[in-house]
Amino acid sequence: MSSSSSSPTETKQSEKISAPYGSWKSQITADVVSGASKGLGGTAIDSLGRLIWLESRPSESGRAVLVREPDRPEGEPVDITPKDYAVRTLAQEYGGGAFSVSGDTLIFSNYKDQRLYKQSLSSNDSSPVPLTPDYGGPVVSYADGVFDARFNRFVTVQEDRRQSSTNSTTTIVTVGLDGKNIREPEVLIGGTDFYAFPRLDPKGERLAWIEWCHPNMPWDQAQLWVGYISDSGEVHKRICVAGSDPTIKESPIEPKWSSKGELFFITDRQSGYWNLYKWVESNNEVLSVYSLDAEFSKPLWVFGINSYEFIQSHEQKNVIACSYRQNGRSYLGILDDAQGSLSLLSIPFTDIDNITLGINCLYVEGASEVDPLSVAKVTLDEDKSKAVDFKIIWSSSPDCLKYKSYFSLPELIEFPTEVPGQTAFAYFYPPSNPNYQATHDEKPPLLLNSHGGPTAESRGILNLSVQYWTSRGWAYVDVNYGGSTGYGREYRERLLKKWGVVDVDDCCSCAKYLVGSGKADGERLCITGVSAGGYTTLAALAFRDTFKAGASLCGVADLNMLRAETHKFESHYIDNLVGSEKDYYDRSPINFADKFSCPIILFQGLEDKVVPPDQARKIYKALKEKGLPVALVEYEGEQHGFRKAENIKFTLEQQMVFFARLVGHFKVADEINPIKIDNFD
Repeated sequence: MSSSSSSPTETKQSEKISAPYGSWKSQITADVVSGASKGLGGTAIDSLGRLIWLESRPSESGRAVLVREPDRPEGEPVDITPKDYAVRTLAQEYGGGAFSVSGDTLIFSNYKDQRLYKQSLSSNDSSPVPLTPDYGGPVVSYADGVFDARFNRFVTVQEDRRQSSTNSTTTIVTVGLDGKNIREPEVLIGGTDFYAFPRLDPKGERLAWIEWCHPNMPWDQAQLWVGYISDSGEVHKRICVAGSDPTIKESPIEPKWSSKGELFFITDRQSGYWNLYKWVESNNEVLSVYSLDAEFSKPLWVFGINSYEFIQSHEQKNVIACSYRQNGRSYLGILDDAQGSLSLLSIPFTDIDNITLGINCLYVEGASEVDPLSVAKVTLDEDKSKAVDFKIIWSSSPDCLKYKSYFSLPELIEFPTEVPGQTAFAYFYPPSNPNYQATHDEKPPLLLNSHGGPTAESRGILNLSVQYWTSRGWAYVDVNYGGSTGYGREYRERLLKKWGVVDVDDCCSCAKYLVGSGKADGERLCITGVSAGGYTTLAALAFRDTFKAGASLCGVADLNMLRAETHKFESHYIDNLVGSEKDYYDRSPINFADKFSCPIILFQGLEDKVVPPDQARKIYKALKEKGLPVALVEYEGEQHGFRKAENIKFTLEQQMVFFARLVGHFKVADEINPIKIDNFD
């Protein structure tokens, strides 16, 4: 028996093995990473207060399954979704809001045919029953639905791609729930480009929804409407609650009715931060509930965002659980709208996504620098002002804590940009391994990640694919370049007409800042990114000389081709981000193959509708002809981003060995068979 408290993998500093950065051996293998990354697609509560969640499983080719928490603490979670089904909607390509639960009734979108199905959660025979017509293929999708008890129907967003896959028709429709005869859904609201968040008041008499139209994205400008529902079930009168005043630039999101029938929502009028407001119906006035320079919601990339819940509604006040982001981290709070007070709950999560109200508790989707994406049950005291218990119910990576001695903890850094006096933000992860130290005076290679979106945000949370790099002796930095979310509208709008400039400048500035502060080797700077981050990667390699190699995952090479071929939701997005026709040409890396001067590896899904495969093929061909070391990996059956475990693993390993061979000056400890690199092997 040993009396030592250190874990078996930990070594004293003096006993650590000295080895070059990048060559360290790590237990966080690509198999561990690819098997660990279960996804989460939302949570709900059944009639007995049990949690239901939607998890996607890389081990089942990314299949998404609804799971219910066990009845007894020692029991196993139960799969609700039968083997032949998968729960995922393709509405707006990115989906979300793929299921809804009311009592013991579940309605979900089935991935293969995109039809809505009804399933009983209480009966033993719980075979799903179709509710919407079979159109002979997955051409009509549904999302973000709610139950309408008054008319025994389901009110949902519908995206119809029967006429055109690139110019679909989006409406809010009703679907009958009797299940006896399948009828064509009936249009309740239509006529504009996009809809989200159809939400009924407790009596089923008023429907709130969000709508927006080209050329806006929902975070640029949107409108919140309320429609009054007649005795025949139609909307006979409507009123615009927010977004119609041309002097106020705002993007309302997340409308929600209290049990008393008051309408609350989040918008970014005045301060430019998404804060909580409520509607006074009698004089159509909007009142601030609580003001803070913080983001109480996030951009509507996926349906079904849920950042706040009513815990109690009395005559005089509402008690609301809410989360917000400020200075790169999340907070969970309880808001009393009568007092205008917000008290914070102390929980381990530093990053919070959605909240679901349980019985005397909250189910919180979140993570931290040592917790992977998880769902926690947060039990509140009687006053609903303190968290008295915090328990993880679901984890995307339940085994990851055994690698804790390897974890590199993120440091939020603020660095100067090209604009005098202006700064941007990033999370920096230093190399970390309990058994290794660097050789004398060596600085580590750096991998810079440019996130997708580009209207999105990198988060400083435990991600084993980051730890894969740092535990092998790489420094890693995740940049929130100008245009990222989480820092208010002004920061978000730095990228308007400047995509391919501001993001590229900020990534280069961040890398140089880390070299200048002695944290990275300036001769071994690499850049990677997915989707829009892949575009930033290619643009940085074409138009700047900061980085020595790059990896683009389903990245954009040709902005004009993207504009011509992408789906409806984003078809005008890049007009706002790029600008003139000249800018489209000048900022497309494909037009400047002669300016590339370093090795690049490309990864692409062959079923990608957001960034079609031709983009990767064009850049590959051009770089191959130029004589640069280049490799292209194409995946059958993958769309935008990779869901299959074997492809997640292969992508990670091939990036690692590509960088090691071409810029690293070290041998990777893992046994990896490198793919052929053109103009090198």
